[in-house]
Amino acid sequence: METEQRTVTANGITQAVRVAGPPDGTPVLLIHGNCSSAPFWEPLIRRLPPTLRVVAPDLRGYGDSATAPVDARRGLRDFADDVAALLDDPTLFGVSNARPVVVGHSLGGGVAMQLLVDHPHRVNAVLLAAPVSPYGFGGTRDLTGTPTTPDFAGTGAGTANPDFVARLAAGDRSADAPASPRAVLRATYVADPASLGTDEDLLLDTVLSTATGDDNYPGTAVPSENWPGTAPGERGVLNALAPTHFRLADELVAVADKPPVTWVRGDADVIVSDTSLFDLAYLGSLGLVPGWPGEESCPPQPMIGQTRAVLERYAAAGGAYHEVVLPGCGHSPHLERPAEFVAELLALTTVPAA
Repeated sequence: METEQRTVTANGITQAVRVAGPPDGTPVLLIHGNCSSAPFWEPLIRRLPPTLRVVAPDLRGYGDSATAPVDARRGLRDFADDVAALLDDPTLFGVSNARPVVVGHSLGGGVAMQLLVDHPHRVNAVLLAAPVSPYGFGGTRDLTGTPTTPDFAGTGAGTANPDFVARLAAGDRSADAPASPRAVLRATYVADPASLGTDEDLLLDTVLSTATGDDNYPGTAVPSENWPGTAPGERGVLNALAPTHFRLADELVAVADKPPVTWVRGDADVIVSDTSLFDLAYLGSLGLVPGWPGEESCPPQPMIGQTRAVLERYAAAGGAYHEVVLPGCGHSPHLERPAEFVAELLALTTVPAA
Protein backbone atom coordinates (compact mmCIF):
# COMPACT_ATOMS: atom_id res chain seq x y z
CA MET A 1 0.00 0.00 0.00
CA GLU A 2 1.01 3.60 -0.56
CA THR A 3 0.55 6.26 2.08
CA GLU A 4 -0.62 9.84 1.89
CA GLN A 5 0.14 12.44 4.53
CA ARG A 6 -2.56 14.54 6.09
CA THR A 7 -2.50 17.29 8.66
CA VAL A 8 -5.16 17.35 11.36
CA THR A 9 -5.71 19.29 14.56
CA ALA A 10 -6.39 16.99 17.48
CA ASN A 11 -5.91 17.42 21.24
CA GLY A 12 -5.12 21.05 20.52
CA ILE A 13 -2.03 20.49 18.38
CA THR A 14 -1.28 20.03 14.70
CA GLN A 15 -0.51 16.39 13.93
CA ALA A 16 0.91 14.95 10.73
CA VAL A 17 -0.70 11.59 9.97
CA ARG A 18 0.03 9.05 7.25
CA VAL A 19 -2.91 7.01 6.03
CA ALA A 20 -3.18 4.06 3.67
CA GLY A 21 -5.95 1.75 2.53
CA PRO A 22 -9.71 2.28 2.19
CA PRO A 23 -11.53 4.30 4.88
CA ASP A 24 -13.78 1.31 5.63
CA GLY A 25 -10.86 -1.10 5.93
CA THR A 26 -9.93 -2.94 9.10
CA PRO A 27 -8.38 -0.19 11.26
CA VAL A 28 -4.75 -0.41 12.34
CA LEU A 29 -2.98 2.33 14.32
CA LEU A 30 0.83 2.41 14.15
CA ILE A 31 2.70 4.31 16.91
CA HIS A 32 6.39 4.89 16.27
CA GLY A 33 9.18 4.92 18.84
CA ASN A 34 11.67 7.44 20.16
CA CYS A 35 13.95 9.24 17.69
CA SER A 36 11.84 8.23 14.69
CA SER A 37 8.53 9.21 13.07
CA ALA A 38 5.64 7.71 11.12
CA PRO A 39 7.69 6.95 7.95
CA PHE A 40 9.66 4.47 10.09
CA TRP A 41 6.66 2.21 9.36
CA GLU A 42 6.81 2.67 5.57
CA PRO A 43 8.68 -0.60 4.86
CA LEU A 44 5.98 -2.43 6.82
CA ILE A 45 3.03 -0.62 5.25
CA ARG A 46 4.21 -1.63 1.76
CA ARG A 47 3.73 -5.26 2.79
CA LEU A 48 0.24 -4.93 4.26
CA PRO A 49 -2.89 -6.00 2.38
CA PRO A 50 -5.12 -3.26 0.91
CA THR A 51 -8.05 -4.35 3.09
CA LEU A 52 -6.49 -2.59 6.08
CA ARG A 53 -6.99 1.07 6.96
CA VAL A 54 -3.61 2.11 8.34
CA VAL A 55 -3.17 5.32 10.33
CA ALA A 56 0.36 6.31 11.43
CA PRO A 57 0.79 9.65 13.22
CA ASP A 58 3.97 11.58 13.93
CA LEU A 59 4.04 11.99 17.70
CA ARG A 60 4.48 15.51 19.07
CA GLY A 61 8.07 16.66 18.61
CA TYR A 62 8.73 14.21 15.77
CA GLY A 63 8.34 14.33 12.01
CA ASP A 64 5.98 17.04 10.81
CA SER A 65 3.79 17.23 13.91
CA ALA A 66 3.92 20.27 16.16
CA THR A 67 6.91 20.63 18.44
CA ALA A 68 4.61 20.70 21.45
CA PRO A 69 6.16 20.27 24.91
CA VAL A 70 6.18 16.94 26.71
CA ASP A 71 5.14 17.11 30.37
CA ALA A 72 7.18 14.23 31.79
CA ARG A 73 5.20 14.29 35.03
CA ARG A 74 2.40 12.63 33.02
CA GLY A 75 4.63 9.82 31.81
CA LEU A 76 3.69 9.02 28.21
CA ARG A 77 0.15 10.36 28.60
CA ASP A 78 0.75 13.49 26.48
CA PHE A 79 1.49 11.19 23.54
CA ALA A 80 -1.38 8.84 24.36
CA ASP A 81 -3.86 11.73 24.60
CA ASP A 82 -2.74 12.99 21.17
CA VAL A 83 -3.25 9.56 19.65
CA ALA A 84 -6.59 9.02 21.38
CA ALA A 85 -7.90 12.26 19.86
CA LEU A 86 -7.24 10.86 16.38
CA LEU A 87 -9.66 7.98 16.98
CA ASP A 88 -12.55 10.45 16.84
CA ASP A 89 -11.63 11.75 13.38
CA PRO A 90 -13.79 10.05 10.73
CA THR A 91 -11.56 11.45 7.97
CA LEU A 92 -8.80 9.15 9.22
CA PHE A 93 -10.61 5.93 10.06
CA GLY A 94 -13.83 6.37 8.09
CA VAL A 95 -15.88 6.26 11.28
CA SER A 96 -15.80 7.97 14.64
CA ASN A 97 -15.12 5.91 17.76
CA ALA A 98 -12.72 3.66 15.85
CA ARG A 99 -11.38 0.53 17.61
CA PRO A 100 -8.13 -0.30 15.83
CA VAL A 101 -5.47 -2.89 16.35
CA VAL A 102 -2.84 -0.72 18.05
CA VAL A 103 0.79 -1.42 17.15
CA GLY A 104 3.47 0.31 19.22
CA HIS A 105 7.23 0.18 18.71
CA SER A 106 9.65 0.87 21.59
CA LEU A 107 8.47 4.14 23.21
CA GLY A 108 5.35 3.68 21.06
CA GLY A 109 4.74 0.42 22.90
CA GLY A 110 4.54 2.40 26.11
CA VAL A 111 2.14 4.83 24.43
CA ALA A 112 0.02 1.86 23.34
CA MET A 113 -0.07 0.58 26.93
CA GLN A 114 -1.10 4.01 28.19
CA LEU A 115 -3.81 4.22 25.53
CA LEU A 116 -5.11 0.82 26.63
CA VAL A 117 -5.15 1.87 30.29
CA ASP A 118 -6.93 5.16 29.59
CA HIS A 119 -9.25 4.09 26.75
CA PRO A 120 -9.66 0.29 26.85
CA HIS A 121 -12.97 0.49 24.97
CA ARG A 122 -11.15 2.08 22.00
CA VAL A 123 -8.63 -0.73 21.52
CA ASN A 124 -9.40 -3.93 19.61
CA ALA A 125 -6.02 -5.61 20.13
CA VAL A 126 -2.43 -4.62 20.89
CA LEU A 127 0.85 -5.55 19.22
CA LEU A 128 3.88 -4.49 21.27
CA ALA A 129 7.09 -4.41 19.21
CA ALA A 130 10.22 -4.24 21.40
CA PRO A 131 8.26 -2.14 23.93
CA VAL A 132 9.62 -0.18 26.84
CA SER A 133 9.03 -1.99 30.13
CA PRO A 134 5.78 -1.19 31.98
CA TYR A 135 8.13 0.05 34.72
CA GLY A 136 9.83 2.61 32.48
CA PHE A 137 13.42 2.73 31.29
CA GLY A 138 16.25 2.11 33.76
CA GLY A 139 16.52 2.60 37.49
CA THR A 140 14.68 -0.52 38.73
CA ARG A 141 16.15 -3.73 40.09
CA ASP A 142 13.61 -6.56 39.95
CA LEU A 143 10.50 -7.94 38.28
CA THR A 144 8.21 -5.73 40.37
CA GLY A 145 10.00 -2.50 39.44
CA THR A 146 11.63 -1.72 42.79
CA PRO A 147 13.74 1.44 42.39
CA THR A 148 17.50 1.19 42.81
CA THR A 149 17.51 4.66 44.46
CA PRO A 150 14.71 6.85 45.83
CA ASP A 151 15.17 9.42 43.04
CA PHE A 152 15.61 6.88 40.20
CA ALA A 153 19.16 8.11 39.59
CA GLY A 154 20.66 7.04 36.30
CA THR A 155 17.47 7.53 34.30
CA GLY A 156 15.95 10.38 32.31
CA ALA A 157 17.45 13.15 30.21
CA GLY A 158 20.82 13.20 31.95
CA THR A 159 21.60 9.76 30.51
CA ALA A 160 21.53 10.97 26.89
CA ASN A 161 24.80 11.11 24.99
CA PRO A 162 25.39 14.86 24.46
CA ASP A 163 27.30 14.23 21.23
CA PHE A 164 24.33 12.32 19.81
CA VAL A 165 21.94 15.11 20.86
CA ALA A 166 24.18 17.75 19.24
CA ARG A 167 24.42 15.76 16.02
CA LEU A 168 20.63 15.29 15.98
CA ALA A 169 20.13 19.01 16.35
CA ALA A 170 22.65 19.67 13.56
CA GLY A 171 21.00 17.20 11.16
CA ASP A 172 24.23 15.22 10.86
CA ARG A 173 23.91 12.55 8.14
CA SER A 174 27.47 11.26 8.37
CA ALA A 175 28.66 7.95 9.74
CA ASP A 176 32.03 9.23 10.90
CA ALA A 177 31.49 8.90 14.66
CA PRO A 178 29.88 6.30 16.94
CA ALA A 179 27.36 8.89 18.16
CA SER A 180 26.27 10.08 14.72
CA PRO A 181 22.56 9.34 14.11
CA ARG A 182 23.40 7.13 11.11
CA ALA A 183 25.91 5.12 13.14
CA VAL A 184 23.41 4.75 15.98
CA LEU A 185 20.70 3.66 13.53
CA ARG A 186 22.98 1.00 12.08
CA ALA A 187 24.38 -0.22 15.40
CA THR A 188 21.33 -0.22 17.69
CA TYR A 189 18.03 0.01 15.82
CA VAL A 190 18.72 -3.30 14.07
CA ALA A 191 20.98 -6.29 14.70
CA ASP A 192 22.25 -6.35 11.11
CA PRO A 193 22.57 -2.99 9.35
CA ALA A 194 22.00 -4.75 6.03
CA SER A 195 18.35 -5.09 7.05
CA LEU A 196 17.98 -1.33 6.58
CA GLY A 197 18.54 -1.89 2.86
CA THR A 198 17.62 0.86 0.45
CA ASP A 199 15.41 2.43 3.12
CA GLU A 200 18.36 3.55 5.23
CA ASP A 201 18.14 7.22 4.25
CA LEU A 202 14.35 7.23 4.69
CA LEU A 203 14.78 5.77 8.17
CA LEU A 204 17.59 8.19 8.98
CA ASP A 205 15.27 11.04 8.01
CA THR A 206 12.88 9.87 10.73
CA VAL A 207 15.66 9.87 13.33
CA LEU A 208 16.73 13.37 12.32
CA SER A 209 13.14 14.62 12.56
CA THR A 210 13.43 14.52 16.37
CA ALA A 211 12.95 17.92 18.03
CA THR A 212 15.71 18.54 20.56
CA GLY A 213 15.61 20.66 23.68
CA ASP A 214 14.38 20.81 27.26
CA ASP A 215 10.72 20.28 26.30
CA ASN A 216 11.34 17.44 23.87
CA TYR A 217 14.40 15.21 23.41
CA PRO A 218 16.09 14.61 25.74
CA GLY A 219 14.50 16.97 28.29
CA THR A 220 15.74 18.41 31.57
CA ALA A 221 17.90 16.68 34.17
CA VAL A 222 18.53 17.33 37.85
CA PRO A 223 21.62 16.45 39.90
CA SER A 224 21.54 13.48 42.23
CA GLU A 225 23.60 12.45 45.23
CA ASN A 226 23.31 8.89 43.96
CA TRP A 227 25.39 7.28 41.21
CA PRO A 228 25.78 8.33 38.43
CA GLY A 229 24.88 11.84 39.62
CA THR A 230 21.80 12.57 37.53
CA ALA A 231 18.08 12.03 38.02
CA PRO A 232 14.99 12.71 35.90
CA GLY A 233 13.57 16.18 35.48
CA GLU A 234 9.96 17.07 34.75
CA ARG A 235 10.14 17.98 31.05
CA GLY A 236 10.99 16.09 27.90
CA VAL A 237 10.90 12.64 26.38
CA LEU A 238 13.55 10.71 28.31
CA ASN A 239 12.04 11.89 31.59
CA ALA A 240 8.60 10.79 30.39
CA LEU A 241 10.12 7.31 29.96
CA ALA A 242 11.80 7.34 33.39
CA PRO A 243 10.23 5.08 36.04
CA THR A 244 9.66 8.17 38.18
CA HIS A 245 6.80 9.07 35.85
CA PHE A 246 6.01 6.02 33.69
CA ARG A 247 4.92 3.07 35.84
CA LEU A 248 1.64 1.51 34.76
CA ALA A 249 2.00 -2.20 35.50
CA ASP A 250 -0.84 -2.31 38.04
CA GLU A 251 -3.10 -0.14 35.89
CA LEU A 252 -2.50 -2.39 32.88
CA VAL A 253 -3.38 -5.51 34.85
CA ALA A 254 -6.51 -3.81 36.23
CA VAL A 255 -8.02 -2.97 32.81
CA ALA A 256 -11.52 -4.43 32.94
CA ASP A 257 -12.09 -5.33 29.27
CA LYS A 258 -8.77 -6.82 28.21
CA PRO A 259 -8.04 -7.06 24.47
CA PRO A 260 -5.48 -9.66 23.31
CA VAL A 261 -1.83 -8.61 23.38
CA THR A 262 0.96 -9.89 21.14
CA TRP A 263 4.53 -9.09 22.19
CA VAL A 264 7.14 -9.33 19.44
CA ARG A 265 10.83 -8.89 20.23
CA GLY A 266 14.24 -9.84 18.92
CA ASP A 267 16.69 -11.76 21.07
CA ALA A 268 19.52 -9.53 19.80
CA ASP A 269 17.90 -6.22 20.85
CA VAL A 270 20.47 -3.93 22.50
CA ILE A 271 18.03 -1.14 23.42
CA VAL A 272 15.20 -2.91 25.25
CA SER A 273 17.03 -5.78 26.89
CA ASP A 274 18.16 -7.14 30.23
CA THR A 275 21.62 -6.12 29.02
CA SER A 276 20.68 -2.81 27.38
CA LEU A 277 23.49 -0.65 26.03
CA PHE A 278 21.33 2.35 27.01
CA ASP A 279 20.98 1.32 30.66
CA LEU A 280 23.70 3.08 32.66
CA ALA A 281 23.63 0.33 35.29
CA TYR A 282 24.54 -2.26 32.66
CA LEU A 283 27.19 0.01 31.13
CA GLY A 284 28.57 0.55 34.63
CA SER A 285 28.81 -3.21 35.12
CA LEU A 286 30.97 -3.33 31.97
CA GLY A 287 33.24 -0.61 33.36
CA LEU A 288 32.08 1.90 30.76
CA VAL A 289 30.59 4.35 33.28
CA PRO A 290 32.96 5.08 36.18
CA GLY A 291 32.00 4.58 39.80
CA TRP A 292 29.34 1.91 39.39
CA PRO A 293 28.38 0.90 42.96
CA GLY A 294 28.00 -2.78 42.13
CA GLU A 295 25.40 -5.43 41.40
CA GLU A 296 23.80 -5.39 44.84
CA SER A 297 23.22 -1.63 44.87
CA CYS A 298 22.56 -0.98 41.20
CA PRO A 299 21.85 -4.03 39.03
CA PRO A 300 20.86 -3.62 35.37
CA GLN A 301 17.14 -3.35 34.80
CA PRO A 302 15.52 -6.72 33.91
CA MET A 303 13.42 -5.17 31.15
CA ILE A 304 12.35 -8.39 29.43
CA GLY A 305 11.54 -10.16 32.67
CA GLN A 306 9.49 -7.19 33.85
CA THR A 307 7.38 -7.07 30.71
CA ARG A 308 6.78 -10.82 30.82
CA ALA A 309 5.83 -10.73 34.49
CA VAL A 310 3.29 -7.95 33.90
CA LEU A 311 1.78 -9.65 30.85
CA GLU A 312 1.50 -12.91 32.81
CA ARG A 313 -0.43 -10.99 35.47
CA TYR A 314 -2.56 -9.48 32.68
CA ALA A 315 -3.37 -12.98 31.43
CA ALA A 316 -4.07 -14.32 34.92
CA ALA A 317 -6.54 -11.46 35.44
CA GLY A 318 -8.59 -12.50 32.41
CA GLY A 319 -6.59 -11.24 29.42
CA ALA A 320 -4.47 -13.10 26.91
CA TYR A 321 -0.98 -12.51 25.60
CA HIS A 322 1.35 -14.16 23.12
CA GLU A 323 5.13 -13.67 23.17
CA VAL A 324 7.09 -14.02 19.92
CA VAL A 325 10.90 -14.11 20.14
CA LEU A 326 12.73 -13.70 16.83
CA PRO A 327 16.26 -15.18 16.83
CA GLY A 328 19.00 -12.86 15.57
CA CYS A 329 16.61 -9.91 15.43
CA GLY A 330 17.32 -6.54 17.01
CA HIS A 331 15.15 -3.63 18.09
CA SER A 332 13.03 -3.25 14.93
CA PRO A 333 11.26 -6.55 14.16
CA HIS A 334 9.06 -5.00 11.46
CA LEU A 335 12.21 -4.05 9.50
CA GLU A 336 14.30 -7.11 10.24
CA ARG A 337 11.71 -9.89 10.11
CA PRO A 338 8.83 -8.36 8.14
CA ALA A 339 7.11 -11.58 7.07
CA GLU A 340 6.81 -12.84 10.64
CA PHE A 341 5.76 -9.39 11.85
CA VAL A 342 3.00 -9.05 9.23
CA ALA A 343 1.71 -12.51 10.13
CA GLU A 344 1.45 -11.60 13.81
CA LEU A 345 -0.29 -8.33 12.97
CA LEU A 346 -2.83 -9.96 10.68
CA ALA A 347 -3.51 -12.63 13.30
CA LEU A 348 -4.92 -9.84 15.48
CA THR A 349 -7.34 -8.82 12.71
CA THR A 350 -9.96 -10.62 10.64
CA VAL A 351 -7.81 -10.13 7.54
CA PRO A 352 -6.34 -13.35 6.10
CA ALA A 353 -2.61 -13.61 5.51
CA ALA A 354 -1.48 -13.57 1.90
